[in-house]
Amino acid sequence: MKKLKYITAKLLLCCMIFSGCDKYLDVEPKGKQLLKTTNDYDLWLNAIAFTTEMSSPYLDYMTDNMDYLSVNTPPVTLADFVYTWQPQFTNDVSAAAYLWADHYQRISLYNTVLLGIDAAEGGTASRRNSVKAEALLGRAFSYFYLVNEYAKPYDAATAATDLAVPFVTSDNVSQKAPPRATTAEIYQHIIDDINAAIPNLPVDNSSARFRGSQAAAYSVLARVYLYRREYSEALRHAELALANTRATMIDYTTPASFPITQLVVSHPDAIYGKGYAAAGIPIALDFKASFASNDARRTILYSSWTSTVRGATAFYAAAVTPIFQLTNSGTTVQEMRLIAAECAARANNLTDALNHLNIVRRARYTGTSRDFSSADQNVVFNEVLAERRRELPFHSLRWFDMRRFDMENRMPAVTRTNAQNTVIATLEPHSPRYTLQIPIQVTAFNPDMPQNP
Repeated sequence: MKKLKYITAKLLLCCMIFSGCDKYLDVEPKGKQLLKTTNDYDLWLNAIAFTTEMSSPYLDYMTDNMDYLSVNTPPVTLADFVYTWQPQFTNDVSAAAYLWADHYQRISLYNTVLLGIDAAEGGTASRRNSVKAEALLGRAFSYFYLVNEYAKPYDAATAATDLAVPFVTSDNVSQKAPPRATTAEIYQHIIDDINAAIPNLPVDNSSARFRGSQAAAYSVLARVYLYRREYSEALRHAELALANTRATMIDYTTPASFPITQLVVSHPDAIYGKGYAAAGIPIALDFKASFASNDARRTILYSSWTSTVRGATAFYAAAVTPIFQLTNSGTTVQEMRLIAAECAARANNLTDALNHLNIVRRARYTGTSRDFSSADQNVVFNEVLAERRRELPFHSLRWFDMRRFDMENRMPAVTRTNAQNTVIATLEPHSPRYTLQIPIQVTAFNPDMPQNP
């Protein structure tokens, strides 16, 4: 533990000492010279940067789950810009490049492992391969976010020409990064890296669920294929994740069974735990209305549920059930169940779809009316999607779901209204705003980089 603290402290110190940064990626250089032994690299993967993926809930601010009454017109704050889908999050070229820089910072750290672990002193070849496999999985996870933020939603017909993000394999951030790769190329890198990692990943990560495992890799692949809209592969990998994990769902109907730690990366339902704070987010009225009266999530995760005042009810577990105050943007048992349920429903396998759906519902609804039943494919499918929205509202996935559903003509226009009920912004179906622009902090120092519309 002392050595872990030492390496983490030295890492933070290097962040402070090195003032230069590559404006192409807008991340700071790190001190890889600190890492010499296999154990050093293993401990490096315990650093706080690897326990998270999202640095803030701003990705969730763009979704139809939120109702932000205090929004300013014109936008002034970062929240204003994000909530109203402005092309850029800021007009200040010196400001932080949210999302973009957060992901590339982690990629740089993972690349440090990938570039140095083979020459590390001590340790067995098996252990070095395991550390490398975890870095491959972690880097792939970060690229999953980048491609779903800065590239168009995956379309097999255009993915080979749609521009995504630079694929960076260096940890020297003073080096000019490569040009934007295509969406197809980034997704292929993600899939190839995870598949290369699986044989060398540990079977179990129960002692540190933010670290990689074979089940974690399968769960990330399930997400990847879901957002590629390759549903048979998503189903297969979700079931592989469930079959290979020791993670179990938390039963919200039985408070006595709640975990004792606030660290979401240690919660028993985490397959690949990545915690971040999403708190005090006022929810939209239509989203609130989708919860049944016997849904335990209403009072476990939300404050002021009984209020009928617009904007009063908020996703705010810290205020009502502090043990759940951090949100897991990583993968969980319930997410895999819902992926499997959706994919089975799409294939009209309603028995399997309802089985997966109802396993989730039994841990979320009180009383006797827990299971959902129907012989109508559309009814089952729509209920699965509704349950997915209720279960994963502020986990950095709803925005990606909106993009995916928009490709299938399932997303109506989304409007933003201020406290006076005046519409101040509208996200139309198939809007270019479903794809984020490259941050101006990046393009200002690389004017030749193609910009998104």
